[in-house]
Amino acid sequence: MASSKEYLDFILEQLSETEDVSYRAMMGEYIIYYRGRIAGGIYDDRFLVKPVKSALEMMPEANLELPYEGAKEMLLVDDLENKEFLRELLEAMYDELPAQRKKR
Repeated sequence: MASSKEYLDFILEQLSETEDVSYRAMMGEYIIYYRGRIAGGIYDDRFLVKPVKSALEMMPEANLELPYEGAKEMLLVDDLENKEFLRELLEAMYDELPAQRKKR
């Protein structure tokens, strides 16, 4: 099941107080970037982030879920109404996110 544009718009609105958030459509889903690094994505109308140490510490009760078959598990973000929490989450994760590889 692909994610809806309405859900993407909702997540982007919730992240509107966080600077330098962007997205890219990918096979019916959306990859979420923070300051140029992949932080997570929207899969089947779920906002999932990479399970880096800081995210695990901020969301110790979060469920690990598969974004799609054959992928690595990611953390399900439940507290979507709290814009401040979402901003703090992405900021805390940033240093642990892999830098984008240079294209040849």
